[in-house]
Amino acid sequence: MEFKEEHKIKATILYHLRRKRMIGGAHTHFDTLKRGFPTHLGKEVERAAKELIKEHVILTKPTSYGLQVSLNKEKIEEIEAIIKRVLGFDF
Repeated sequence: MEFKEEHKIKATILYHLRRKRMIGGAHTHFDTLKRGFPTHLGKEVERAAKELIKEHVILTKPTSYGLQVSLNKEKIEEIEAIIKRVLGFDF
């Protein structure tokens, strides 16, 4: 099954956060979501991350030093299903 580039970007963002165990109370800076992607995809990655935030798959925590993000622990099974369906990785 072929997926759109947008779905692959979203699944890759979720995979990176899940692999680093950024779930619930563990946060990482919003700008680190772009790491691992080619620089010309920066705006698409940021747009995909903001969509995931709107869908409450990624949670935000505003701090004095910037926006922090983590995975929503209540949707972890859904997140792992997305990763497996799009990228084929299993947790």
